[in-house]
Formats: sequence, structure tokens, C-alpha cells
Amino acid sequence: MQETVRIYCKNNDSYQDFPIGVSLLEVYRTMEVKLPHAPTCARVNNKTEPLYYTCYHPKTVEFIGISDPSGMRTYVRSLCFVLAKAVKDLYPGKRLWIEHSLSKGYYCDLDLKREITTEDVHAIETRMQEIIGADYPFQTFEEQTEDVIRIFNKNGMEDKAVLLKTVGEVYSRYNALDGYINCFYGALLPSTKCIYLFKLQKYNDGLLLRVPNPEQPDELQPFVMQKKMRTVLQDLLKYQKAIGVSNVGELNQWAEKGEISKIVKISEAMQERNIAQMADEIAARYVNGLRVVLISGPSSSGKTTFCRRLDIQLMVKTLDPINISLDDYYVSREETPLDEDGAYDYESLYAIDLKQFNIDLQRILAGEEVALPTYDFKTGSRVYRGNTVQLKKNSILVMEGIHAMNPTLLPNIPIEEMYKIYVSALTSISLDNHNWVSTTDNRLIRRIVRDYYFRNYSAKETISRWPSVRRGEDKWIFPFQENADATFNSAMPYELAALRRSVEPMLKEIPPMTPEYTDAYRLLRFLRYFQYIDIQELPNTSLLREFLGGGLYPD
Repeated sequence: MQETVRIYCKNNDSYQDFPIGVSLLEVYRTMEVKLPHAPTCARVNNKTEPLYYTCYHPKTVEFIGISDPSGMRTYVRSLCFVLAKAVKDLYPGKRLWIEHSLSKGYYCDLDLKREITTEDVHAIETRMQEIIGADYPFQTFEEQTEDVIRIFNKNGMEDKAVLLKTVGEVYSRYNALDGYINCFYGALLPSTKCIYLFKLQKYNDGLLLRVPNPEQPDELQPFVMQKKMRTVLQDLLKYQKAIGVSNVGELNQWAEKGEISKIVKISEAMQERNIAQMADEIAARYVNGLRVVLISGPSSSGKTTFCRRLDIQLMVKTLDPINISLDDYYVSREETPLDEDGAYDYESLYAIDLKQFNIDLQRILAGEEVALPTYDFKTGSRVYRGNTVQLKKNSILVMEGIHAMNPTLLPNIPIEEMYKIYVSALTSISLDNHNWVSTTDNRLIRRIVRDYYFRNYSAKETISRWPSVRRGEDKWIFPFQENADATFNSAMPYELAALRRSVEPMLKEIPPMTPEYTDAYRLLRFLRYFQYIDIQELPNTSLLREFLGGGLYPD
């Protein structure tokens, strides 16, 4: 009698017995699961697994497509594999870097020792379509790490070899596509034919790989030009390559040599220099009528510490910064707009009392002494505790809040009287040349640590709230980031190694039977590639202290 395994499918709330060793793809087809689009992967006991995963024990399975973040990651990862193979086929010996998300796509740099032409882009895209049409399977192998390292070195992938060598695991995985060897850290599609939509286009001096829109899967993500963001990332990548920390393997080598403090000091000095340069520009514009500095950025971008450090640099320029937080102008809780789930939408512009804020601002700029409110998050109301402001001869207003780039915020202030700074954690370090580190994951890890230490929220609660936060950012913050006069990148190449020791036990507290375990498990597997850095290496002025504690600037 053939042994069987019982599978519970969450999609249609049903059980069915299958032969032991059945693949998820066979389960999907047999149980006739109905999804708007074909699945890209599945959650198995709340862990994301590829559809070629085989079941030898009872499992709870949920099939997901690209509308789910895990499903989209699987699709993009597989598409990048096809891109890397196409480049290898057409330009053997040339290096491809898949660097970071940008303009609703993924920016890639191809070293051809000449300018990339539209003919190059067309040739690569055509070759990708040929690979997709051939329906090659994505294969995964697992061997002793020493053997995998030899395979990578033989194929000219020293970046991957160094990473595995510094992680030190006994066994490691690698992938293959029609004989082409690579490694993508996570689930892949069953075969290339599952890729149904993409576009490759020239972008500045590189390539932009465009992907489906998770909200409208039959359409591409809308292209958004992000020249300023690209410039910031390009400058940072050049700097990191120059000091030898362009990927995690190189970072780990610095740690192994006992010289990580050098990277910390260089990174901190680089940030301080950027802040000083902004203060110089603000001071130069101040003499020509600049009156308000606006600072915006998404959750956990480090806006608070940035403001404090900018204050000091402005004082060096003999200016008197007066700080105002937009959070103190929240409307009362019962007046707060609701999001699509019926919860309070604190990310909405209209969660701010725009009328009172602009009345107070006009009075301050007119030279009056004005009482400032403080928002009491416990009671959900504004209170007045005797805080007043009045501009002096050398005063300049420094206002921080997520809506500071939104032109609706200050309709009555001439543009020449404002200087806008966008703060974000634009993670530029990569695992290797083809596997980038997600800026969103970087910020989520920061927020988990901060919420746990300072806001009495568990990692489970923070992860649960994160989708709502992200929706608010997409609607109210990211569309306005190119309005900035300057962009400050708060991410540092060493920071995930510094955060790892704190966040791991927080993530391990999340029970496996909860939905939040999916992200907890994924982040734990990702963080294992970073060697620990002792947080004592961080100065008390470090922006990371906003999340870890021990900083000079209390919130």
C-alpha cells in the first residue's frame, strides 16, 4: 500500500491525501486551487517554498502569486536569473550588477567597457524572451560548501564564493538554468515559462528591469523617473567600491580581519560630511531669504537623529534652528481618517490639522510668540504644555514629518523660502553582484528593534503593522521624494551586521503558527549572511543609535 501524506490547503480550506513526496505544483493542480493568476510559490507551514518543493510529512499550504510580496520576490528573483543568463550568453566575460530597486524597477549596471546602446538592450531582451520560451527548469542543488565555492570560483563568481566562505556553513545551495550556474537566495519559479511579463530599457548609463504591477498583474509597474535618487545611490556605490565594501562578503572580510571599526568610522564621517554640506547650502540660501527647512522620509529612515545632527551643523554656521514636529499637529484620534481596513490612518496627510498648522506657521514667520502643541499618543489629543517659539534674528525653522515634501502642506510659503531634505535608508550594499539588499527590509529591521526597545511592541506586532505602513508610504511619501532639494542616505554598509544580534532574538519569539512567522523566518535566514558587529563600535552620535539606544540624541 502506497504511503500518503495529508495536505491542508488554506486557499480552499480543504484536506486531501497525496502520495508521499508530492510536489506543491501537483498539489495545486490536483486540488484545483483558484487564484487570479498562476501561483509563483507557496507558504508551507508559514515558510515560503518553491512550487517544486516536495512534501514528505503533513503540511499546511497556501499558494500565492505576485500580488503577495513573497510571490513577487520569487518572480523578480527568477526574472533576474534569466537576465543574468542572457547577458552571459551574449557578452561572455562581462560583469553584470543588479544593484537596487529604482523607478518601480531594478537598476542594473553592465560593464561592456563602452556605452550601452539601444541595440544592446534589444539584444538582451530578445535573448531573455528566447530563454523564457524554451521553458527551461530552474534547478537547485545542495553540496558541501567547499565544493560550491570551487564551482563559483571556476565560473568567475568570486563575489559569491567570498560570501559563502565568510558565512561558514557546512552545506550550501546553488542554482542552474540550462547549464548556467548562479545563486539566488530564495524560492524560484518552476521554469522560465512562468515568466509572462517584463521589459528591459536603457536608464542613464545602465539598464532598468521592469516588472509586473502587483496590484494590476497584467500590467507593468508604472515607470517613475528618479534622477535624484539614482545620483545618490550612484555616488554611494562608487564610494563603497573604493573602500572595498560593495557586498556582504567583503564586509565580512573586514570583520574577520578585526578592522570593522575602520569601516564604521569612514561611514560615519561620510554621513557627517554630507550633513555639513547641506548646512553650508542652507546657510548660503538663508542670506537670500530661506526661512524653512523641511525634512521628510519614510518610517525608520532616521529622520529624528538626522534633525539633531543637522541642528548642530546649522549652529556651526551661526544659525539658530527651531524645531517643529508635524506629529504634534495630528488631529484628535476620533477625527483621524480611516484606511481601507477601517483602522486609523496616521500616514494620511489629513491626519494632520493643516489649518491650525498653517495658522501657527504664519504667525511664527511674522515674528509672533506662538504656543506649540504636543500630541499625546496615549489620549489621542493635542495638549499645550507651555512650549513657545519666537524667531530671533538668526533663527531658521526646521520642520520634520512624513509629509514635508507634499506641496499641499505649505501652500502659502514661496518655494524659494523652503529647503527640502528627503531622508531614506537607501541600502546600497549587496549580498553579491546579482542579489541586492532590500531597502524595505533594512527599514523593517530597524523598526522592529526600535519598537521592541522603546515602544513596547513585539516583533510580531511590528511585522503585522508593516503592510499598512507601506501602503501609506506608497500613497503619501514616495510620490513626492523627487521634490527634495537634497537627499540624505541614512543607510550604512555595516548596519545590518550591527543590528543582527539585537533583532534575532526578537524574531525568534514569533510563533511558527502565526502569519508573521513568514517574514520572521525569511529575515533570520537573510541575516545569517552577516557576521556580527559589536554595537560598542558605534559612536553615540551614530544614526543607528536611534534604534539601538545609547545615543546622544534622545527622541
